[in-house]
Amino acid sequence: MSVHLALLAVANPIKPLETLLRTILDFFHNSVGLPWAWSIVALTILVRIMLVPLVVRQIHSMQNMQAHAPRMKEIQKKYKGDRQKMNEELLKFYRENNINPASSCLPLLLQFPVFISLFYVLRHFAKEAKQPASNLGDLSWLHVVPSIADNVLSHWSGYLLLFIYAASQVASTYFMSATMDKTQRWIMMALPIVFIPLIANFPAGLVLYWMTTNLWTVGQGLVTRRLAPKPQAPPKRTSRTPPKQSEDGNAAGAKAQPQPPKPTGQPRVVRRKKKRARR
Repeated sequence: MSVHLALLAVANPIKPLETLLRTILDFFHNSVGLPWAWSIVALTILVRIMLVPLVVRQIHSMQNMQAHAPRMKEIQKKYKGDRQKMNEELLKFYRENNINPASSCLPLLLQFPVFISLFYVLRHFAKEAKQPASNLGDLSWLHVVPSIADNVLSHWSGYLLLFIYAASQVASTYFMSATMDKTQRWIMMALPIVFIPLIANFPAGLVLYWMTTNLWTVGQGLVTRRLAPKPQAPPKRTSRTPPKQSEDGNAAGAKAQPQPPKPTGQPRVVRRKKKRARR
């Protein structure tokens, strides 16, 4: 049996994960008593709970990037003409300050195999639902979506799901791309709108999974902003701000005052002019 599973994993790497997801969904549906749609929501929450340690590291890395953003901009400005040198200095700066720029992508990358596996699970649901002896039961959600195994645009409720997906994706991108450049941030927030034609070809249950993931990310971002301490920005210089003192005690940028001549140890002789004698 183990040899068969090993050969199956080599032939189809997604198959073991697909079997695991189906087992978890069967547990939520048969043992807990949740409908299939709410079982997908419970599966989504379970996946996000497992990713919490990684998300905590991601939040810490984002806070480090926000705190060191002025210094990073100085490096980029200093080596603007030499891109290779700029990248080398930035990588060195990341290592010295324990910053991982790729940490924001890790939760998304780890969810991608789950997303693909759930797609195949729902496709099998659609095949089983068409069989006369099917015992899947109710595949609807909130009495609005008739079947989570059907194409999302097969019913008017799919347009509502797509709208909620796009809005939640934009909101989650807003919270998770706080350290990006403004142009990159706007591009990331516009991508969900571009991906709607692609998402429209998926089953409704898959859109429900991604929508739940986005809503979790939004709630997570709100909690993080409320609880996490904000990075301290460097103080702004004003006309009343005293200049920094250098090592010798003089103000930075101020002209050095001329020092009086040191005494030589001999008394100074003062010569008086002789008055001219009156005639």
